[in-house]
Amino acid sequence: MAILEFLANYPEGATLAEIATELNQIRSGCHRTLGELIRFGYVRQLPRRGEYALTTKLVSIGLSYLSKSGVVDIAQPVINRLAQITEDLVRLAIVDGERLTLVAKAQGAKSGLIYDPDTGIDLRLSCSAAGQAWLMTLSEDVAIQYVSRQGLGRPENYGPAAPTSIKALLKVLEEHRKRRFSITQDAYAPGMSAMAAPVQRAGKPATGAIVIAGPSSRLTSKRMHEFGSALCAAADELAAIGDASPLLKSSNVGTWGNVADMSASRGRRSQ
Repeated sequence: MAILEFLANYPEGATLAEIATELNQIRSGCHRTLGELIRFGYVRQLPRRGEYALTTKLVSIGLSYLSKSGVVDIAQPVINRLAQITEDLVRLAIVDGERLTLVAKAQGAKSGLIYDPDTGIDLRLSCSAAGQAWLMTLSEDVAIQYVSRQGLGRPENYGPAAPTSIKALLKVLEEHRKRRFSITQDAYAPGMSAMAAPVQRAGKPATGAIVIAGPSSRLTSKRMHEFGSALCAAADELAAIGDASPLLKSSNVGTWGNVADMSASRGRRSQ
């Protein structure tokens, strides 16, 4: 699994030496594992220098899983409507253990600068709007644990306004709770703004977050406050219909098999 995760970051392939060194594996054992992954169709060896790269089999499995989970069928109409209202990018992130992963999107921007990051990435909790929206539903202790294990998103790697300490992050989360949704500017990426509301039924853990994102020149602070009611309405709609999808169902078991602490939810959202 470590090899698969490593190769996901190298679509042009990596050599045996690079893989073994980075993963601190014995080269002979790493070579045997790569041979098995090739045999089962997850990895291919490139002809020029013999680098190893992923095939599309994992992608196919992931897309098949999402299609059968029902999350896209359920969420896409809600996401599409919000994208039409805001004329910007709308995304859905799913809580998965201690992870928050983007699984669906709709682009509402018709022209100008279009912000459209890849679906399928795990978000940095401390500086993404979706991450902060989820963290604000958790107890302070649990939020600190999750962020500490993942690590703070440093300004030099994300945006200049990314929180640089747990204390600063907790202050931001308290501000978000007062309005029921998060707002970030220049935190996840320079020049980009985002807002997010947790998908959460009353008394249940949050199962995801719905996000509006775009360039700060267009998605200004004033516009984000104007979109607040529409964003929260979309989050409430997803929470109400979420039990039709295993990924959006209120449950304490993440899709990675991780069991979350039910006491982590503060149940601040109400329908």
